[in-house]
Amino acid sequence: MPVYKAPVANTAFILQDVLRISDYADLPGFADVGEDTLVAILEEGAKLFENEWAPTNRDGDVQGCTRHADGRVTTPESFKAAYRAYCEGGWLGISVPEEFGGQNLPSTVNTVMQEFASSANLALAMYPGLTMGAVAALLVHGSQAQKETYLPKMIDGSWSGTMNLTEPHCGTDLGMIKTKAVPNGDGSYAITGTKIFISAGDHDLTENVVHLVLARIEGAPAGTKGISLFVVPKVLVNEDGSLGEKNPVSCGSLEHKMGIHGNATCVMNYDGAKGWLVGEENRGLAAMFVMMNEARLAVGVQGLAISEVAYQNAVAYAKDRLQGRALTGPKNPDGPADPIIVHPDVRRTLMTIRAINEAARALILYTALKSDVRHRSPDPAARQAADDFMGLLTPVVKGVFTDLGFDNAVKAQQMFGGHGYVEEWGMSQFVRDARITMIYEGANGIQAMDLVGRKLAKDGGRAVMSFFQEVGAFCEGAKADPEMAPYVGPLAEGLGRLQQATMWFMNNAMAKPDNAGAGATDYMHLFGLVAMGYMWGRMAKAALAKKDAPGMADTLVVGRFYMERLMPETAAQLARISAGADTTMALSADAF
Repeated sequence: MPVYKAPVANTAFILQDVLRISDYADLPGFADVGEDTLVAILEEGAKLFENEWAPTNRDGDVQGCTRHADGRVTTPESFKAAYRAYCEGGWLGISVPEEFGGQNLPSTVNTVMQEFASSANLALAMYPGLTMGAVAALLVHGSQAQKETYLPKMIDGSWSGTMNLTEPHCGTDLGMIKTKAVPNGDGSYAITGTKIFISAGDHDLTENVVHLVLARIEGAPAGTKGISLFVVPKVLVNEDGSLGEKNPVSCGSLEHKMGIHGNATCVMNYDGAKGWLVGEENRGLAAMFVMMNEARLAVGVQGLAISEVAYQNAVAYAKDRLQGRALTGPKNPDGPADPIIVHPDVRRTLMTIRAINEAARALILYTALKSDVRHRSPDPAARQAADDFMGLLTPVVKGVFTDLGFDNAVKAQQMFGGHGYVEEWGMSQFVRDARITMIYEGANGIQAMDLVGRKLAKDGGRAVMSFFQEVGAFCEGAKADPEMAPYVGPLAEGLGRLQQATMWFMNNAMAKPDNAGAGATDYMHLFGLVAMGYMWGRMAKAALAKKDAPGMADTLVVGRFYMERLMPETAAQLARISAGADTTMALSADAF
């Protein structure tokens, strides 16, 4: 059975030494996570996910979810106790305002817990994850009555939440939505339509499921301008807060999926179900994007999480599996062979995964800190800068880290040889579970186009220019330290290539948009490599400042590996971007 140990030490190093979370102590909630308290929270969360959640992961994959003849949907039996332990510990509402039963700790801490939970059991983690996305949307756009009705029960885990966008005939193009909303005359609407691919759409972990549903009010404008958002509970709520009669919303079927078998992915049927408008008429997409952006960042965390747990198991196997002899002579002379971790190609694979994981963790937590600044800072300029950063980095975090998460799961599986292809070792599940992260919440090609087509030019390029300035200033400030040379030189080169690629788009994509489309994915990954390289520069600087502390020497080695072996890929990406779209678009459709 696979093993998992939460990366508490690395997470604490990133938060405390690299990102200096103590510098944010004046923001609401941050004073409650001093150095000792933070470590205690991380360790307590680690115990939950290692001991209560990880053992259920295999159950979820083998047993899956079941839709019964009477329409009920049940989850794997072991999920229930694990979910209850999570809720009873207060983890679901850790970063939510105290007004609704939360603890108001930084959302950065919740992001850490999302990683730990998703490594331990991705399918189970999706249930509270979707709930928190719905909570975020209601906090921003819900009425006071809606907040008071739904949030306390969602935050304590008694009720869960979903997002309902996709329909059988449309996915990314939400302007084609057909689900309709007809006013009932009492302030509510009758919602009719079918939604597909609804994660956690129905299940037995909670007594109610609160759906956020995109629909079109009769007479609304065509396209995305006519979409509204509605809150539609599975069970109607009485005025006193108790549960009333069943709403006519049901799970028509469960999708039979490649992975995440323990999560109920439903076809949801709305047959005149009663719903209430969230926010303004015809402004539903803006309201739903609060949830979608939260979800996209969370999916990036899932990519890291699968990469981390797959890496841990590959390392354990490589240390144990005896096969062949080291090229430089036996390292296990009393045994029949050496452990495969002595082989350079095995080490190359493991070092690649580790170098990506630690940089990805740092960038995700840096982005999470920006989210806290955006929501909690009293300084409008700081909030705007943080919002710019998050808007720019969201497609990078989602697209790059899920692409790499899947690649790394495959690399880790490869370490097992034929055993990696056998279900009992668990590596197949990591590969299958990781695959969906590249697809849902906006397929990664869409993320790349969002970055190139919208985010670069937004506000006259303010966000990307600020990023260039930040990384450039770091390189300039660190180049005087000779110990930083192995990190600063390659980072500066990568930054230069990213700037060249950005300029190339400015000069060649306006008149010929296909140039942007053909180079978007390479650009997203080029951006990701540089952003992770920036994190490695900061981690190296922090490690050098305490280089005699345990683990810091290893950190510096892994950082050098990243700069030597991964950062050079930016040159190939720049070359592909600069090649343009001519050959990509030259063949007719019939020639494929």
